[in-house]
Amino acid sequence: MQGVEQVIERLDAFARERIAADGIAGLAMALTDRDTTLYAGGWGFADVSARTPVTPDHVFEFGSIGKSFTALVWMQLREEGRVDLHAPFTEYLPWFAVQSEYGPITPHHLLSHTAGIINGTDFTPDQRYEIWALRETETGSPPGTYFAYSNLGYKALGLALEYMLDKPYAAIIYERILAPLGMMKTDPAITHNTRTVMALGYQWWYDDRPGHPRYPLAPATWLETDTGDGCIASTPGDLATFLRMFLNGGSWPEGRLISPESFALMTRPVIAIPERDGDAAYGYGLTTFTEDDLPHIGHGGGMVGYYASLVGDMVSGLGAVAMINSPGSAAQFTQYALRLLRAAQRGEPLPDPEVADPLHVPNAGEYAGVYRSPDGAMSFVAEGERLYLEYAGSRVVLDNRANDTFFVRHPDFATFLLRFGRLDDTVVEVFHGPAWFVNERYVGPTRFDVPAAWAAYPGHYRSHNPWMTNFRVVLRKGQLALLHSSGEEEPLTPLADATFRIGADPRSAERLRFDTVVEGRALRAQFSGADYYRFFTP
Repeated sequence: MQGVEQVIERLDAFARERIAADGIAGLAMALTDRDTTLYAGGWGFADVSARTPVTPDHVFEFGSIGKSFTALVWMQLREEGRVDLHAPFTEYLPWFAVQSEYGPITPHHLLSHTAGIINGTDFTPDQRYEIWALRETETGSPPGTYFAYSNLGYKALGLALEYMLDKPYAAIIYERILAPLGMMKTDPAITHNTRTVMALGYQWWYDDRPGHPRYPLAPATWLETDTGDGCIASTPGDLATFLRMFLNGGSWPEGRLISPESFALMTRPVIAIPERDGDAAYGYGLTTFTEDDLPHIGHGGGMVGYYASLVGDMVSGLGAVAMINSPGSAAQFTQYALRLLRAAQRGEPLPDPEVADPLHVPNAGEYAGVYRSPDGAMSFVAEGERLYLEYAGSRVVLDNRANDTFFVRHPDFATFLLRFGRLDDTVVEVFHGPAWFVNERYVGPTRFDVPAAWAAYPGHYRSHNPWMTNFRVVLRKGQLALLHSSGEEEPLTPLADATFRIGADPRSAERLRFDTVVEGRALRAQFSGADYYRFFTP
């Protein structure tokens, strides 16, 4: 392929700029076409304290990209006549159970995230009890009707492979995928031995608030894992080899890993992904979407301290993988790399990157004004396409986090994002944690009657789970809301007793239940079966 050197020059400049701007510790990437790896390289640090640079030989965890490995083995077993993707899943894991008023869950439902079950929180170090505990939860929707991403569903798929093939998941992945493809720098389970060749993972110093590049990094919690939802660690070059197999429709130089029919099943859009723009849909272990009017496949991955992106352009036969060892967007690197590769392949001028200015607020004027509550007021000023909060005699610039949500660059506001609310497309209110303010355009009620028991529930809840360490519950505008440390917010809808549905969609299977009320405060909150305990911090 002509022009690869120029592609690398552009990609190098982009990587250096984004690592500095986003506070990313390190980045490893590989580019491929249908025939060979075109490039593998690294930027930043594998160990920040030791100033050890990232190289293509460093191993990174790539999280949920591993779901495509699990799905691929299920396709192989289907070809061997050992599984029926539309049979009850209990035929392959007999003790799998979940409370449901609907029909049986099948492998097809689990592979496509349409089983209607909870996502899972990794509240147990080993997967078996967490899968068993599904019987204590309820489905939220009929199987096959609603996309609800479920790591727990893929854990069950991986464990069923162990039961059927009578060997550990890691051995199955090695024998059926890694060894045939020659992926000898890939570890099919993350163990202490893997750690010796890995880039060190990092997380934000503060785990209880939305992250920001201004925050320092801290070494991430180390853990071992061997589950089918994502437990594999690899180099960028090895992962590019795996992607190249998909670019060739499931084949590789020595033969095929899956048949054309199985490849078509994996990449067939089963159900739309509502959180994604455009035509993004989920197949079996892979996302399908259109970019630059071309069909793509891919998957992202997140672990404790690691994030990754794998994307393939199925028409141009080009692919890119990116792995980072700290919070940030790995997808921005694969997206730009593919744009560069396509332009080079076509002999077109190489494109400039499309980088969003975090301070750019094109509709800043919609938010400007004074918002009041019984406890005070908040004033926002728009200057061009910037939005500012007037606070303590100064103006504080706001980072645009999209969807009417903003990060305030001031420590007094660090715990929560600002979230504006609309009525008929007009901004009428703003929330900051438990605080609620309205402007002169708000015409609704300002006082609400709520059950007395709800007063016991607001607070900060924690566990020792490194995947989901904490969350907060607030009572505002007459409703309880769950505030994740990432800044995401979800309403809590009362169901029965002290149990609430998490999320606005009535099809959600996620639940939050409070108990152990002492001196007017609940001491425990169960998040879909995982225990979290009231903490001393606000």
